Amino acid sequence: MTQPLADRLAAYACSLKFADLPGPVVHEAERRFIDSLGTAVGAMDAEAYAIARRSALRVEGKPGASLVGGGRSSVEWATFVNGLLIRYLDYNDTYLSLEPAHPSDNLAAVLAVGEMAGASGKDLITAAVLAYEIQCRLCDAASLRKHGWDHVTYGALSTALAASKLLGLDAPQATHALGMAGVANVALRQTRAGELSMWKGCAFANAARNGVFAALLAAEGMTAPAPIFEGEVGLMKLVTGPFDIPVLGGDGRPFMITQTYIKFWPAEYHSQSAIDAALQLRQEIANIRDVAAIDIHTFDAAVDIIGKDPEKWRPKTRETADHSLPYCTAVALADGQVTKAQFDPERFTDPALLDLVAKVKVHRDAALSARYPRGIPNRITVTLRNGQKLVREVEFSRGHAQNPMSDAEVEQKFRSLVEPRYGKEVANRVLALCWDLDKLKKTSELVQLLGPV
Repeated sequence: MTQPLADRLAAYACSLKFADLPGPVVHEAERRFIDSLGTAVGAMDAEAYAIARRSALRVEGKPGASLVGGGRSSVEWATFVNGLLIRYLDYNDTYLSLEPAHPSDNLAAVLAVGEMAGASGKDLITAAVLAYEIQCRLCDAASLRKHGWDHVTYGALSTALAASKLLGLDAPQATHALGMAGVANVALRQTRAGELSMWKGCAFANAARNGVFAALLAAEGMTAPAPIFEGEVGLMKLVTGPFDIPVLGGDGRPFMITQTYIKFWPAEYHSQSAIDAALQLRQEIANIRDVAAIDIHTFDAAVDIIGKDPEKWRPKTRETADHSLPYCTAVALADGQVTKAQFDPERFTDPALLDLVAKVKVHRDAALSARYPRGIPNRITVTLRNGQKLVREVEFSRGHAQNPMSDAEVEQKFRSLVEPRYGKEVANRVLALCWDLDKLKKTSELVQLLGPV
């Protein structure tokens, strides 16, 4: 009888060692910790963070874990609060396949459980690479979105295994952690439909919290339903359809972390190439009031996720604005830049800007759809009042695996988010620890640098 998938994934998780990771993989993991800590600090003004932090501070954990911004809570609540921060600006990394994902969402669980367990930097890197591997391979294997489920469903599984690794669970215990995480954490795609709410930035944080919870229960001996994937009413039967994961990283096979993309702009990933194209076109437009029409030819996933709901043309929340292809394109044309400021309420409700957004039409293009997910091709046509047409197409925007950001660019992104709040000295210390993460003795040395301001 074929070994159940959960058993195979758990065995892989328990056998993976830091020594198995090539140097470029270790370096990529260090870049992701830098990027994710930066995006977390950048989101500390969000009301959702204040709400979550107040809730977390009502809970004590033994030994617990640190919250970014100061304070301590249980390891589960620390995972939720810090995970919300990493995700909230929609500025953390991405993977595109049958199912899109943001795999650095896993790092909040890695840091929280790592601190609780007294893990070293090598342990953090190994757990992070493992989490990326599991989530991205699942994204390659089966789509959740086409069945109405949310991508964070896979995150409960990847974080359960990452937490199991850091807690030193054996393969049977890790299999139970997967079973509990899988049976209880199937999330609805409604999170990303229509007008988006604060929960959009919380959804993976919640899945990660529950993945950690499952691993903690498994560590104490709790057993779980099995087989969670192939069972009579398991994930394959009810959620995804049948699939397999025949290959995992190691022994000369590539690790998935190297195939993921760091974001250059704080907006949903399918809009990145449209933003890039719009910023290029902006240089050719003397006066934005001369724009008569904006046509975006794009691929199916971009239309379905960020380009079809009427709310995308008149966003009322930051979460809707950064998930709006019309808005992201129009604001790039209007402002000549896309930063956190372009998603402030006073900007996305500006009447003049909304008039420009209203000129945007989104078109499905079968030829562009055929090039996805290898690329994210967006073609922008701006028609001026004098009839002149300006066209630009971008497929691999800055930060894509085919056009990756340099270390200097990743560091500059981090500094732009961290230095305004913590200053240059703290930013330098965090960077120094992350660039040499394999030499870190204790996780707490890193996390506690980003304490109270």
